[in-house]
Amino acid sequence: MTENSLSFIALLSPLVFVATAVASWFQGGSKPRQILVLSKTASTISLLIVVLCCIFIIRHGSVSFSFWEMYGIGFGIRLDAISLAMSAMISLLGFVIIRFSTNYLDGDPKQGAFIGKLAATLASVQLLVLSGNLGLLFLSWVLTSISLHRLLVFYPERPGAQIAAKKKFILARFGDAALLLAIVLLYQLFGTGDLKVIFSSLNSGAALPGAAWKLEISALLLALAAVLKSAQFPTHGWLIEVMETPTPVSALLHAGLLNAGPFLIIRMAYVMEAGEIAPLFLLLVGGITALFASVAYLTQTAIKTALGYSSVGHMGFSLMVCGLGVYPAAMLHLVAHSFYKAHAFLSSGSIIDLVRASKVKDETRDLAPSKVILGILMSVALYAGFVWLWGIDPQDELALMFVGAVIVMGLSKLFTTAFTRKVHASILGRAILLSLLVTTAFFSLESATGYLLGAQVPDMPVPDLAKTIVAGVMLLGFAIVVLIQILAPRIANKPQYQALAIHVRNGFYVNAWFDKKIGAYQIPSAKNSASLTANASANIFPERN
Repeated sequence: MTENSLSFIALLSPLVFVATAVASWFQGGSKPRQILVLSKTASTISLLIVVLCCIFIIRHGSVSFSFWEMYGIGFGIRLDAISLAMSAMISLLGFVIIRFSTNYLDGDPKQGAFIGKLAATLASVQLLVLSGNLGLLFLSWVLTSISLHRLLVFYPERPGAQIAAKKKFILARFGDAALLLAIVLLYQLFGTGDLKVIFSSLNSGAALPGAAWKLEISALLLALAAVLKSAQFPTHGWLIEVMETPTPVSALLHAGLLNAGPFLIIRMAYVMEAGEIAPLFLLLVGGITALFASVAYLTQTAIKTALGYSSVGHMGFSLMVCGLGVYPAAMLHLVAHSFYKAHAFLSSGSIIDLVRASKVKDETRDLAPSKVILGILMSVALYAGFVWLWGIDPQDELALMFVGAVIVMGLSKLFTTAFTRKVHASILGRAILLSLLVTTAFFSLESATGYLLGAQVPDMPVPDLAKTIVAGVMLLGFAIVVLIQILAPRIANKPQYQALAIHVRNGFYVNAWFDKKIGAYQIPSAKNSASLTANASANIFPERN
């Protein structure tokens, strides 16, 4: 098999979803048997194509092929470890979500249309991750936003979904503008939109006229586009409010489309590392968002809203890791979070899980402060010992140590829970063993991901003074959040805690300002209200979410 033929086969993966979307125009109602069969067939074909491409790439290396271009900008795809990992994830998620939607929307009067819009969204996301040219990258970036918007407003009689979609649409256009400006600067600098040529030039360190400021600004614009795409604070409000959309849309959004931001940074990693301000910007915005969302998550009472804040925090963490230049860890976290969040949303309505969760007794309410301190010290000591045994160089791999410290910091909760009652050797041994497994899994999988990505991302840089200071402050912030989580049962009834929790639960009212700006607080006219009521009564399943 030649590289050209493989490229055509790879392009079939999004094309079969496009065919499903087009077919849905002719069978958009309930019981769309042909559309359901076609969508399931498309998802299966997509999986098989990804497997075939992976086998070829493992044997022969990355492939770049241009189908059409004019002056270097056009339609080209790139098959490498990054694109295939993301494509495999999307294909598998599409396979599951389409089958879930078949039963979930069974009997809905617009089931065929929904499946078609879902297929169009999957096609646009696959085109995005396969893009090998700045032209296709921008086109598919915009298409993912437009296709998502059509899913968010699928039920026009739901005003909450309409408001969230409006805010998302506005922010997406700013993100599109930032990406377009970055592409213009990169094209002026390299004279082509071919990612292979751009990355090779940056990797070789070839001197280019006016390169410094153009690369700096383009990297900062790419970072801004990623931040706006991934609902980072303070632009996160729309994501928390899209819960009125059907559950398959929530699963696809949180497990797939939000990842477009971190994916863009990982794909353009060589451009990001050529700048100094952009990585620091990602470190700050991603870190603050992760801290804010992790605290807000603890105050939520609705499961889907809590999952929304969880997604905001995870995207922030991914962008923060990208800011540190630990791209394999960011890629690992991206894929792991996608599968976790897809399962979380698709099972969010399970009454069995809710009953099980209600039976879990929190035994940390009466935990002594000394045991909290002891649990934290044990997790720190365990991590320090593992770093020494693993042979990590604190000077050359400081960024990796920071990321690992944030992840392992959560083990403090595990140790303090083991101390809730009288300390038993067996319980403490299990906690230590589980902590070792978590730590080993992170560093092992990060190393494996780094090996698979290879030269597709730059080597991990040594943080400069500014990055080190910001990373240290963020690490302290994460430590405080973990401490709050441990002590929450003890202080939950205190008036000061409850007052602060109200402000945090409402996101410090940043979203309220956005609502005011777009007129979300305006009362609709009597005519519009009657129209909305009529549409709602005509819908068979208005309460589904």
